[in-house]
Amino acid sequence: MSVLVYTESENGKFKKNALEAASYAAEVAKQLGTTVTAISINATENDSLGAYGVSKVLQINNDSLQSFNAKAYAKAIIQGAKAEEAQVIITSSSTDAKYLAPLVSATLKAGYAPNVVAAPKSTNPFIVKRTTFSNKSFALTEIKTDIKVIGVSNNSYGIVENKTTISVEDFSVSLNDSDFSTKSIEVDKVIGKATIADADIVVSGGRGLKGPENWGMIEDLADILGAATACSKPVSDLGWRPHGEHVGQTGKPVASNLYIAIGISGAIQHLAGVSASKTKVVINTDPEAPFFKAADYGIVGDAFEVVPQLIEKLKEFKAQNT
Repeated sequence: MSVLVYTESENGKFKKNALEAASYAAEVAKQLGTTVTAISINATENDSLGAYGVSKVLQINNDSLQSFNAKAYAKAIIQGAKAEEAQVIITSSSTDAKYLAPLVSATLKAGYAPNVVAAPKSTNPFIVKRTTFSNKSFALTEIKTDIKVIGVSNNSYGIVENKTTISVEDFSVSLNDSDFSTKSIEVDKVIGKATIADADIVVSGGRGLKGPENWGMIEDLADILGAATACSKPVSDLGWRPHGEHVGQTGKPVASNLYIAIGISGAIQHLAGVSASKTKVVINTDPEAPFFKAADYGIVGDAFEVVPQLIEKLKEFKAQNT
């Protein structure tokens, strides 16, 4: 019996949340006195998971799984869990994971706790700490079922190096046409140096930018910080930025170390979706903007004056420290 962790990948490379999920799984396995088995789908460099406590990888190479499909991916994880007789299954709390985890849970009659932010408080009884009410509070949740599914909240537990001897095995899964009853017809990807899900820093713009022609300074600031770019819902609705950059409760959740909001007033849905970020900086001309109440740091000022000065200061700092 091992702890099974689903390690997400894109274009063959493991995502940041995969390494965090593996690190979390290693801690759970330590508490249970067992080992970690990872299940990877069309990923390369599977040996690299050994640096984060994984002892065994079930490697799935299947062309029909090149694009994410919740039902098919869930079936693959279920087959891996049965093969390993796993009693604990770990995923991230990414959008994809939140689609497939309930399918895994329902099929295996397993209790499912998403948005978990810390290692189990206890394994007998099995109790985990997770966020609730759009990150406004915490709950200690006991999972009583024999099999347990845990979704680790992004950027909560962290990536912990724990070098382990690892073996990689090819693993074949049985799939049929009904597993692909839902198909992706188009994938809208954000093109840039960092993705919103994996970025430690996110620079986000709102309607205060006045138009798509002014987005250059958002990109310049993101570039110098090595950050991902994002936007509020009205901006994506207006077509200024692709919907893949829309963050908030109705878009992509953000759990970065630093979130910089420029020209965003702070509607409740936006705040709920970015509240898991550790440090929030707001730049807005309106001192009464709701976002200031949630901000760690705030600048009341015109973004067209503040941001260029910030970029210049950051350039000076980097020049002096490189």
